[in-house]
Amino acid sequence: MRISVPDREWAETLSDLGAEVVVWDATSPQPAERLDLVLWPYLSDAAALSEVDVARVGLIQGQSLGYDGVAERLPSGGVYANAVGVHESATAELAMALLLAATRGVDGFVRDQAEHRWSKRWTPGLIDRRVLLLGVGGIGGEIRSRLSGFGATVVPVGSRSRDEAWGHVHGIDELDELLLGVDAVVVAVPLTAGTTGLVDADFLARLPDGALVVNVSRGKIVETDAVVAEQGRIGFAADVVDPEPLPPDHPLWTTPGVLLTPHVGGMSSSMRSRVETVVRRQVARLLAGEEPDDVVVRT
Repeated sequence: MRISVPDREWAETLSDLGAEVVVWDATSPQPAERLDLVLWPYLSDAAALSEVDVARVGLIQGQSLGYDGVAERLPSGGVYANAVGVHESATAELAMALLLAATRGVDGFVRDQAEHRWSKRWTPGLIDRRVLLLGVGGIGGEIRSRLSGFGATVVPVGSRSRDEAWGHVHGIDELDELLLGVDAVVVAVPLTAGTTGLVDADFLARLPDGALVVNVSRGKIVETDAVVAEQGRIGFAADVVDPEPLPPDHPLWTTPGVLLTPHVGGMSSSMRSRVETVVRRQVARLLAGEEPDDVVVRT
């Protein structure tokens, strides 16, 4: 078995796999030999996938949970797996950080600190507030478990109404009515044709004054122009935006009530060891003649 990894540090980490490990960062020419598994470089442009000779590759293992753009770029015959179990907890952690920072006005206090200004003010917080959790999958589930300790009422919304062991999930067909009575919305749905532009002007208009939208999913789920048009009536805290990266002159930077981080939800110290676990599991399955886990794209 032969696998490729993006750098020599990865090669050293996986040197005990019982497989030949070669270094390929997807910017240099593809190795001539067949690769049973390619560990795709993190943060690499998905456009580079179009240059892969998939006839000489068994599986491309991504390091991200999201895989938008992969199916459109991966040549025919390609197999791509996403990184399930790697980013969910870290992204939920950042979602909570954004939610807490925005509701307690931490961004404003940081600006005060930079100007040496001691300025007390009341902030909403999460206690006794209603938080609509849009998406109850991997990331959504991790957010829900973290929210449970903050004294907020969580309103979970999934693709359909159902009862889970931990409680009731509202269907997305109930969304219009639910938005009228919540203080915050956390967006944690995958990007699909059905969720693209889901948070639009009508969605925001249904929220009460002072409500907050937190997006840790994908930028295209929220219509950026609609957020800008609200001019601070609705707060917005996001790790992902559209377009991305956000141009320096984009009005979202200076829209009142906006708090942004640059798509770093998964970029924590926990990531590397979890990716390693995924790779080791995939290699073990391939050596055993089994199908790889978490294949999301076959072209």
